[in-house]
Amino acid sequence: MQAKTPEHSKTILTDVVLPGETNALNSLFGGELLARMDRAASISASRHCRNIVVTASVNHVAFSKPIPLGTVVTVEAKVSRAFKTSMEVYIDVWIEDRVSGEKSKANEGIYTFVAVDENGKPLSVPELIPETELEKQRFDAALRRKQLSLVLAGKIKPRDATELRALFV
Repeated sequence: MQAKTPEHSKTILTDVVLPGETNALNSLFGGELLARMDRAASISASRHCRNIVVTASVNHVAFSKPIPLGTVVTVEAKVSRAFKTSMEVYIDVWIEDRVSGEKSKANEGIYTFVAVDENGKPLSVPELIPETELEKQRFDAALRRKQLSLVLAGKIKPRDATELRALFV
């Protein structure tokens, strides 16, 4: 299985916020944004492993800015780290002012996907080789996030979370 870079998995979805997708404040429903993020991240993970993928977890979502009615929204997803059968996908959400064209980051999220066969059995995924400084930062942080999740779930002992321990020792 040949290693890939995050660029191989890059997925960009652009759309406009319509009236039926907004709340009482005329901003995009959070659930609508989560669905868009999940679709982009799913495509990204599938591009990395070239298999069926399922969402294993939504590890983090930050709703930093409301997204008003009529706003152009771009969801950009890339695999940030590949493990044995799972992939962490980092999602950036950008909004664009339709008049000025100015773009700003509105939200971000981190999802985990597992590659599976037609029967739902997990499959191995290719290694990921980060290239840019941001990709390297996200790659390194992904292992810490995974270890923290495993510690919190009781699947590993805190002393075995080597990347986390290195932050504090």
